[in-house]
Amino acid sequence: SSAPWHHIENLDLFFSRISFRRAGCTPLPPGGSKNGFTCMLIGEIFELMQFIFVVAFTTFLISCVDYDILFANKAVNHSQHPSEPIKVTLPDAFLPPNVCSARIQANSFLICILVIAGVFWIHRLVKFIYNICCYWEIHSFYINALKIPMSTLPYYTWQEVQARIVQIQKEHQICIHKKELTELDIYHRILRFKNYMVAMVNKSLLPIRFRLPLLGDTVFYTRGLKYNFELIFFWGPGSLFENEWSLKAEYKRAGNRLELAEKLSTRILLIGIANFLLCPLILIWQILYAFFSYTEILKREPGSLGARCWSLYGRCYLRHFNELDHELHSRLSKGYKPASKYMNCFISPLLTIVAKNVAFFAGSILAVLIALTIYDEDVLAVEHVLTTVTLLGVGITVCRSFIPDQHLVFCPEQLLRVILAHIHYMPDHWQGNAHRYETRDEFAQLFQYKAVFILEELLSPIITPLILIICLRPKSLDIVDFFRNFTVEVVGVGDTCSFAQMDVRQHGHPAWMSAGKTEASIYQQAEDGKTELSLMHFAITNPKWQPPRESTAFIGFLKERVHRDSSVALAQQAVLPENALFSSIQSLQSESEPHSLIANVIAGSSALGFHMGRDGQASRHLSEVASALRSFSPLQSAQQPPSSFQTAGRDGEGAQPRGASAMTASGADARTVSSGSSAWEGQLQSMILSEYASTEMSLHALYMHELHKQHAQLEPERHTWHRRESDESGESAHEELDAQRGAPVPIPRSASYPFASPRQPAEETATLQTGFQRRYGGITDPGTVHRAPSHFSRLPLGGWAEDGQSARHPEPVPEESSEDELPPQIHKV
Repeated sequence: SSAPWHHIENLDLFFSRISFRRAGCTPLPPGGSKNGFTCMLIGEIFELMQFIFVVAFTTFLISCVDYDILFANKAVNHSQHPSEPIKVTLPDAFLPPNVCSARIQANSFLICILVIAGVFWIHRLVKFIYNICCYWEIHSFYINALKIPMSTLPYYTWQEVQARIVQIQKEHQICIHKKELTELDIYHRILRFKNYMVAMVNKSLLPIRFRLPLLGDTVFYTRGLKYNFELIFFWGPGSLFENEWSLKAEYKRAGNRLELAEKLSTRILLIGIANFLLCPLILIWQILYAFFSYTEILKREPGSLGARCWSLYGRCYLRHFNELDHELHSRLSKGYKPASKYMNCFISPLLTIVAKNVAFFAGSILAVLIALTIYDEDVLAVEHVLTTVTLLGVGITVCRSFIPDQHLVFCPEQLLRVILAHIHYMPDHWQGNAHRYETRDEFAQLFQYKAVFILEELLSPIITPLILIICLRPKSLDIVDFFRNFTVEVVGVGDTCSFAQMDVRQHGHPAWMSAGKTEASIYQQAEDGKTELSLMHFAITNPKWQPPRESTAFIGFLKERVHRDSSVALAQQAVLPENALFSSIQSLQSESEPHSLIANVIAGSSALGFHMGRDGQASRHLSEVASALRSFSPLQSAQQPPSSFQTAGRDGEGAQPRGASAMTASGADARTVSSGSSAWEGQLQSMILSEYASTEMSLHALYMHELHKQHAQLEPERHTWHRRESDESGESAHEELDAQRGAPVPIPRSASYPFASPRQPAEETATLQTGFQRRYGGITDPGTVHRAPSHFSRLPLGGWAEDGQSARHPEPVPEESSEDELPPQIHKV
């Protein structure tokens, strides 16, 4: 029956739960399956139990333990004969229940905390019951609507689940605002607010970078600060959105922007004050939870805090527009090992010497104590001996983390290139400067120590109110302007961030292959190639997606450039050389052929670029990546439906480079595994397809960065985005190139990544046109529109409408529903 799934009111939440439900399923070997619903149910129950345990156990430790007996400051003798030895048991240190209850009742502060904790736990319990009901609905949707049994769900990729959702729309009309859904519509609903956050970080709008007196340039972005940002902007009381899919109407008009900015500033102040009042409770909870969570890990693996993790800021900075959580996690996980190796290149020789000697002294003392303990175990009964042994062991483990392996040789430039292949984003001034400590310090903001992450979370309750009141409030007008200028309304989706449309015409950057294809001002341009790289990532991840004309033309131009550069490389016979370095890396990477192709490119770049200058080496890098991409195209088209890469320029499919022929042959065999024989074989095929798509995107990221590097060498000046103090008219956002065009610039700097070299404030001269609020139209059935890559429409994607420019409206494409049925000022493509 289609009735239960017809016209789902909150599709954002519904699609998010479908995605989370799929991500919660972990594939197991043949014969085993994991019920994701049961796992989520048990996980939620244990989270509730953890909260009760932390509160109850802390209360017990405060009020129900006699520490004089526990520390042997008070004598206890259970024996009737005083001459017998005293033996103290653990229950002797516990107070009787009536004494414990009286001490709790006498502590008013403790009672207040228990009441607040009880209210919070009841709130979580109600939320848990609601989530269980919702996830049971998702469970039924998978079985009854998508026809995917729970036993086989772990073997389906997200793209396969998404394809069934698109098909279900035609049968059940889960969205009544348009006939058909596209892959981009689903991503927009799941990632509506996250796309806004990525865009604000990309445009350096959120105050998460600071210059401190002693620490210098610092990035501070924690889960508590992120929660407050989302509370202010998206879903809290008085937020900018009236519901999950619609921005409030007053924020779409420019007339009362100053009043709205004042209102937002007042709200930020109130939330900051609330954070100050709740700071003691949150701080106590953070300390207790961290203590209970990490003490056992620190005792078992003292070096675990010396490990690194991707910071919250790094995840936001490196995230593509329209990239799901599991896609981002998979991509960053592949870059974890090379990132760790790169950071290990910068071990200080002086610190290594100190660590070796401290480890020697601590080890000597520890060895003596262990030997005495083996000889007579009564040594452990001596006061503080066990504590000393534990501290010495922890100290030795920490010292070893600062002693590098003497057999390892690191190549920072090559490691940074491997990292770029996986994370896809990198500031301009890092290239060629991988050996510098400045680059290392900036990369540490993305890839921080686990101990630093824990420390920032502990300090978050104290620092977050200061950031909200001191740093965020002055940006209220900029935030109001941002949401007005960069919010578009998509038919069947609602209000979304215009950057998430990945429209190179409206948000492309001329330095990232968008020159001549973009009409974006500096204020509208996405920094660091975010629009272009996000478009490529989405097109590769969703091969069935049919991009609009402008995007198809951009992808076609990129593919044409790839074929041209690969033809040059083939003519020079300089692709994927057969040398010792290439062979060794290929043998080490042979278990994963897509990653082996990346290793081939990097190895070839290192071996062949040794005898040439920097310009020649950059050209060589470009040709090698282009050749690898060209060899990759026939492999991708063999098993996948036509994607934007296969449809945006099929000419020039030449012979494969000799370095990739073996990979193509074996890879094609692996990709033809039949998915009908068993669920495990189907999962194997899905994993292979995912790996090859990931590798294709890695090669495109390397290739586009090489093109951007060539462009930066021709035009070393970089545009910077900033906003002058807004006047009362409020509709101007000025732009200008760097003031000192003729001044020498030694290293091109990124405008959105910390920390570019200090610049003189530049006056912006170009004026942002009045009425920048735009509207997007719905995307019709891709099959009904003939998309010609060579045809460039001068109209922006989706029918952007500007005041006073009615001639810019696109011609509507016929669809079953009439134009009169659409809301006002919304146009169809």
